[in-house]
Amino acid sequence: MTLEELIGAIAGLSGLLFVVTSMLGMGASLTMAMILQPLKNGKLVILALVANFILVPALAYAITLVFPLADDLKIGLIVLGCAAGAPFLPKLAQNAKGSLGFSVGLMVLLMVVTIAYMPIVMPLLLQGVSVNPWDIAKSLIVLMLVPLAIGLLIRSHSVEDGDHWKALMNKTSSIGLLVMMVGSLALNISNIIDFIGSWGLLALVVFLVGSLLIGVLLGGRNPGIRAVMGLGTAQRNISAAIVVVTQNFAGADTLPFTLVAAILGLLILMPAAKRMGGKQEAPAAPTGAPQTP
Repeated sequence: MTLEELIGAIAGLSGLLFVVTSMLGMGASLTMAMILQPLKNGKLVILALVANFILVPALAYAITLVFPLADDLKIGLIVLGCAAGAPFLPKLAQNAKGSLGFSVGLMVLLMVVTIAYMPIVMPLLLQGVSVNPWDIAKSLIVLMLVPLAIGLLIRSHSVEDGDHWKALMNKTSSIGLLVMMVGSLALNISNIIDFIGSWGLLALVVFLVGSLLIGVLLGGRNPGIRAVMGLGTAQRNISAAIVVVTQNFAGADTLPFTLVAAILGLLILMPAAKRMGGKQEAPAAPTGAPQTP
């Protein structure tokens, strides 16, 4: 095994570790009441689903038609467009002084729908690319939904155990993410540098800003809800995207493009969240709301 192959294997395993442990940690910090309470507003739920699973994928697809992107980058953008429910959303909501309860419910709702949505829609949007829907669904179920359910069961059995496992899994997921990012950057640094000043980088900026505007426009008049809707729509589920990319498009430029999207998303959305938060008072946290990492 060459050094490059070894680094690639370590980065791949670290990516899987990040996804599984982040889902376990999230589940161990939540209860079903936390998830369901903010979702009783049917109109808001429908608008969130329309924004994330109709308008954002349509935006991603439109960008691939307008911008002269390589096929690997088109695939990456479509994957990002179909992957909603970012685990980082509660932290962004906190910075924006948005509704923390709604951020938790929205995050889990979008994540669960993503698991069923991606295997159905991606083959339709990636015409000419061979995609096995069951392979996508299987990897998302095993690596995301099952760990999330296990975490929920742990917390339902014992709050103390939930807090213990949440802290342990959050630390482990941070290490996994760090190792994956370093390894992937080392293997793909030349490709990532090539994105600077390219159509790919511009396409990502348009996609992220456009997704943010879609969420804000559909978020209603309540500033706390509007902020969460905007940030939740723009912050795509990098965990789900990584699972799909590594399982189905290994060896392409799609993975480094996805990593660039993750970094760029934080560079755009963290200041946006701070700006939103500067315009309003922080809402009271919901009872028993989980601490965000």
